[in-house]
Amino acid sequence: MSKLSPLLQIPTGVKDVLPGEAWNKRSLEAALVNLFQQWGYLEVATPTFEFYEVVREEDSPEDQLFKFIDREGRILALRPDMTTPIARLVTTHLRNGSLPLRLFYTGSVFRYESIQTGRQREFSQAGVELIGARGVGADSEVIALAIEALLACCLEQFRIGIGQVAVTKGLIEQTGQDPAALKKIKQAIINKDFVGLETILGQQGCSEEQKVKLMETATLHGSREVLEKARQLSSEPEIVNALDALQEVYEILDNYGLSKYIFFDFSILRDFDYYTGIVFEGYAPGLGYPVCGGGRYDNLLGKFGYDCPAIGFAMGLERIMLAQNADHGLPPVDYLLTGHDYAALLKKAKELRGQGFIVEIDLTGEGLLDSNYVRGRKIKHVLEVDGGITDAG
Repeated sequence: MSKLSPLLQIPTGVKDVLPGEAWNKRSLEAALVNLFQQWGYLEVATPTFEFYEVVREEDSPEDQLFKFIDREGRILALRPDMTTPIARLVTTHLRNGSLPLRLFYTGSVFRYESIQTGRQREFSQAGVELIGARGVGADSEVIALAIEALLACCLEQFRIGIGQVAVTKGLIEQTGQDPAALKKIKQAIINKDFVGLETILGQQGCSEEQKVKLMETATLHGSREVLEKARQLSSEPEIVNALDALQEVYEILDNYGLSKYIFFDFSILRDFDYYTGIVFEGYAPGLGYPVCGGGRYDNLLGKFGYDCPAIGFAMGLERIMLAQNADHGLPPVDYLLTGHDYAALLKKAKELRGQGFIVEIDLTGEGLLDSNYVRGRKIKHVLEVDGGITDAG
């Protein structure tokens, strides 16, 4: 087999989107945009790349950034998420407006991921950011909207796992380890590598009580009863208050009729270090990674000089399309117009398109009534401009 020409290859971790998949993706975006607007969220857009200092997170994986240098010698980076650029946008342009701000977006993000199934280095997200609101009301609204968004994507068997950074990080920090060790412990919990976690805790000389508490926290998983188990792990006021807030969020979502989608999982910490409170991830059957995720990040806007609470979530559109397991076939065409008078064809096509139909014009001048093209494009009717409508069969 001959080697494929470099001119016909694309970089690892990116992909071409073909017509059927592109149509499905656009339909998904349209459904989400409509939902976000119904909830009062306003669209914003940020540049694809930012100054490196904007998107750099102190404890987040820097090696996932795509960096390059412009002609003035400044370091730039492709955005690895949308939350940080929007925090910069809010601080730059919207900080003097009334709060809360309800914002949404769609766009591509870029991470130097290890290539596995479902993991790309360029992928599309749609999401919301609720800026300037704290408390269980804001937390509940964003989680409820995430659930409604997954329902709008025609997913039904998904579940939303909810964690609390203040609880899990609080117990991690109580071990008194140095920053490097804390990072290892946190990463083991994020990866759900509980064997590795136990090994790290042993190597770092943690007490037996600390090891038991952290192992129990990392494996706390289930319905509302796990909140009571979490309360037995610490009496620190910050942790107790965080658990009380989780309880309130659950009750609000239960009253809204969404608690059937909820479970608690204290191993959820998310990849980015800016999360400060409640965090959550959405899972669909058959996928080994979340289809959406988000949480509270009350300190991120402060990085840009604007202290303001915030919470949001992002949905991975390619992952949702995998979870949908949908047929990415082409959309059907309502009419194919044939004939030799192209001015008349254009006029008739405009008339039908004005009525909301999808219309193509036969440019061969020979008619395609029984052709593979008609069947392949799922054309419902072939219309001769001087004749009647003929069913293409």
